[in-house]
Amino acid sequence: MAPFDLAQPASLQEAIALLGAEGARPFAGGTALMLMMKAGVLRPHRLVSLHRLKLSSIETGSGRGLRIGAMTTLSALERSPEVRKGWPVIARTLRTLSNVRVRNVATVGGALAHADPHMDLPPLLSALGAKVLLRDRNGQRAVPVEELYAGYLENTLKPGELITHVEIPPLGKRGAAYLKCTTRSADDWPAVGVAVALGEEMRIFVSAATDRPTRIADESGLAGLKIESDLHGSAAYKRQLLKVYLRRAIDEARNASH
Repeated sequence: MAPFDLAQPASLQEAIALLGAEGARPFAGGTALMLMMKAGVLRPHRLVSLHRLKLSSIETGSGRGLRIGAMTTLSALERSPEVRKGWPVIARTLRTLSNVRVRNVATVGGALAHADPHMDLPPLLSALGAKVLLRDRNGQRAVPVEELYAGYLENTLKPGELITHVEIPPLGKRGAAYLKCTTRSADDWPAVGVAVALGEEMRIFVSAATDRPTRIADESGLAGLKIESDLHGSAAYKRQLLKVYLRRAIDEARNASH
């Protein structure tokens, strides 16, 4: 691993200023970042730790939506009583996201910013209509989760921009489901993932088989998808899996409707 400096800012403003320098990258849980640095894929000159920032929170607002701080760990989100009661599909999804050791360290913001299409949260939060709040030295903006992604391991964050919170609208009487197919253990990277939320409109997002969470209107939309082959399966194999898992996810979402 190449040598690097470690900065530990005490405020969001300080962190954003440090990230404006060339060769600086944010450090949250580090579960993906450290692996990429050890492999030589990333060689940052400076890591900017976010651990002293007050971004670990899970709150329900006046509209009963959910607001999650970017430094909230995945295990904290999984165990949250508010999440289990109001958004049980998120808690169910997190139980098989990697393993408990990773979930104890990995953060919500890091999981979203990493832009790995095999991650479970991006397609699910996209289906739920969630938004991320982004902050840089020029201010704050909010974007739908699906707009964070430009391609494989490629996000749309501007230089020096950080995810500070995720906002999820109330689930209400909507049914939602996320299903994935793993070719080995249940916590392995999926070959395909399908997230469905039912309401006035049906929101369907597929992942793992595509280079980013991708929305389709219904099953007919699968025909136009560019499917990615990888170690978890060929494009033809994944296309067949998607047909099966989409039907199952829609059925599960309907059964979950309040």
